[in-house]
Amino acid sequence: MPKSKALTTKRYPAPTGKKVKEKELVSKSEYRDKLQKNEVDRKKEEKKRSSSEVLEATSRLSVTTDMIRDYILTYKDAAKDNMKTYGIPASIKLAQGVLESGSGQGTLSRNANNHFGIKCHQGWDGESVRHTDDAPDECFRKYSNPNESYTDHSLFLTNRGRYSDLFLLEKDDYEGWAVGLKSAGYATDPRYADKLISLIERYELYKYDAEVLNKTVTGPRPRTVATTTDKPITVTETKSTSKSTQSSTKSKGTVHVVKKGDTLYSISKRYNTTVAQVQKMNKLTGTNLSIGQTLKIK
Repeated sequence: MPKSKALTTKRYPAPTGKKVKEKELVSKSEYRDKLQKNEVDRKKEEKKRSSSEVLEATSRLSVTTDMIRDYILTYKDAAKDNMKTYGIPASIKLAQGVLESGSGQGTLSRNANNHFGIKCHQGWDGESVRHTDDAPDECFRKYSNPNESYTDHSLFLTNRGRYSDLFLLEKDDYEGWAVGLKSAGYATDPRYADKLISLIERYELYKYDAEVLNKTVTGPRPRTVATTTDKPITVTETKSTSKSTQSSTKSKGTVHVVKKGDTLYSISKRYNTTVAQVQKMNKLTGTNLSIGQTLKIK
């Protein structure tokens, strides 16, 4: 039986996913190098996708987490100073700044130092620029520097009655502020409140509120909610509740029984609906709830 000829070099197809011809074959070491390079490139692309997000307010931008963190570090002191002076949570101001300015990369923030998308409105006699937002060529305020924008944002909120109920909330109630700002018409995006809350909790912006208030940082927690027409939600104990209502916070699909700590916002989030829809379904004119109260959901 003839001896087999010894193989001196193994040949492997180039990892392209396509059918290869003989001349496209590569050595074992080349094959491994290509596989390793492909894996490195794949991981880089995955990391790039996971570390970036689209911020959309007055500008639609794709920014990295590093850009967001840099923005937060740059303006956290301005946000904290404004919280001390005007009572607006630093977490809310930073989240709005990140979202509205695209972490400082948006057209308005770069060309007009406008970090909060504030339009001219009646009575504005400062500088302005034109920018397309909800409508073409709208008038937006222009500032000399970002700190002016931060201060004017505080004045804008404190001097307009539609935001007055927000100042009745606890100083660090970022969830209530987020929902209240959307309800008061600060932005037209239906997911505006959720976006603010998400930024605050992912980047732990609530810790700056705690620093101003000299509190221990405890992390995100359920809060109360205010709207433009209602005072902060309070849940009060009733004299008695039935065993059936105490034993469950949900009924089968369409009814929710209020328990201590529930808010209209937390309930609406649980059932993937809105505060307004829950109010409408239950003919609620306010936001106060009572333990044991039964709410129709859908």
